[in-house]
Amino acid sequence: MAPTDRSGAIRVTVADDQPIVRAGIAAILAAEPGLRVVDQCGDGETAVRQALDLRPDVAVLDVRMPGLDGVAATARVTAAAPEVRVLLLTSFGLDEYVFGALRAGASGFLLKTAEPQRVVDAVRVVAAGDALLDPAVTRRLIDHYAAAPGGSPGSAPPATLTPRETEVLVQVARGRSNAEIARELSLSPATVKDHVAVILRKLNVRDRVQAAIAAYETGLVRPGVR
Repeated sequence: MAPTDRSGAIRVTVADDQPIVRAGIAAILAAEPGLRVVDQCGDGETAVRQALDLRPDVAVLDVRMPGLDGVAATARVTAAAPEVRVLLLTSFGLDEYVFGALRAGASGFLLKTAEPQRVVDAVRVVAAGDALLDPAVTRRLIDHYAAAPGGSPGSAPPATLTPRETEVLVQVARGRSNAEIARELSLSPATVKDHVAVILRKLNVRDRVQAAIAAYETGLVRPGVR
């Protein structure tokens, strides 16, 4: 269940250097039942202070802001307040900051062209402790590892994972949901959820995005192989 304040709402901060965009995102989120926008700002330094002072459940950050950008802000927030989940928004489908943002600990990455409901759903997803990537960002991630020299295809999985956990990790890296993995591997969704939790703990990563990166970096998953 997602973390909430005493009123039962998921607490959110919003940072974007464009006032109209910032106000629009805040208004969309504030209009949703169960979400409460507790503050908003227009730069990365202030976004970090807000996150550390207010400890929202989710900090929605623009990637490109003056001074401290969204990636650097994410790194500061997740280092000092790991309980705060960060959802990054960008106007660029092939943003060069994607990989740095994910490694900095972002739990979600969406394009600003996403439908409003998609942004609302993303906030709920990351608040619940899961991770979310825009499909265009997922393709970019896969393309990156297809071209990267590191990681030999077919490398052995981390020694601590069981064969079944390795199968689940491969499916996670391919962007499949728990329900899809359950159908693919003939497991119950609850069992898949348990496997994912164990995988995150064994790999010492915070969410599915980080686990997927680990799978590509080790060569366990090869881009283009289904």
